[in-house]
Amino acid sequence: MTNRLPITKTYKLFIGGKFPRTESGRSVKVCDASGAVVAHTCRASRKDLRNAVEAAAKAQPGWAGANAYLRGQILYRMAEMLEGKRAELAGAIAAVGGISDEAARGEVDASTDRLIAFAGWADKYPQVLGCHNPVTGPYYNFSVPEPTGVIGVICPDEPSLLGLVSLIAPVLCSGNAAVVLASESNPIPACVLGEVLATSDVPGGVVNILTGLRDELAEHFASHREIGGVLAAGVSADHRRLLEAGAAENMKRVRVLGDATDFGDDAAMESPWQIEPFVETKTIWHPASA
Repeated sequence: MTNRLPITKTYKLFIGGKFPRTESGRSVKVCDASGAVVAHTCRASRKDLRNAVEAAAKAQPGWAGANAYLRGQILYRMAEMLEGKRAELAGAIAAVGGISDEAARGEVDASTDRLIAFAGWADKYPQVLGCHNPVTGPYYNFSVPEPTGVIGVICPDEPSLLGLVSLIAPVLCSGNAAVVLASESNPIPACVLGEVLATSDVPGGVVNILTGLRDELAEHFASHREIGGVLAAGVSADHRRLLEAGAAENMKRVRVLGDATDFGDDAAMESPWQIEPFVETKTIWHPASA
């Protein structure tokens, strides 16, 4: 029997619940700590980003209109399925990130727990971020948080999975849709997460995952007018200025987490204040009954 060469997997993009190839036809090699090629990923283009935003904009109203308890249950189901991919994810994190198997398994476990935390917040955060306002007169006045819409998420290189989950969980919890640019140095966990999403109860288009280069795509995250906000971590000073300039031009919210962000800090990263930057406060007046 002749020896056979192993097939190196080429991961596709995840847009609208499907796995299209990039329209550019380009790919990027992903290497392990020894320099060996372990996979190829798509090098997404501006058109791929536009397609992802279109899918997100189409899916977001239905996701926002879903019962909050249901959104929480769907995020919990997503966590269950992530747990089922524990070995595959830990292997990808350890091989490419050059960390121990134990540390990689810990990152997967922390990512799973983070999803569960925000599944719990889905029907509770309005009670923290909203309020019943005191007014003079025969009225009730309420402040109610509502989702912004489509949020662009630019992930840090490390931690490749926990960073991604920590950014998208509060965005999804509150009824937003996400267009994600995965870790540039190790996009494989994000690609595996796409496989989780495709077989979970998350509606197609609510999460869209692109792999590629920040140098090519950051400016389009900043300038695209259908993206209502950008949440980023691990970006350079130049990319941060680019995102903030785009926000000034088209009035989108931009939040950039600093380099010192500790994604393992449960108290900070699982707080409802991670949800607050990408909800809008709607004020409702209602006459009091006689």
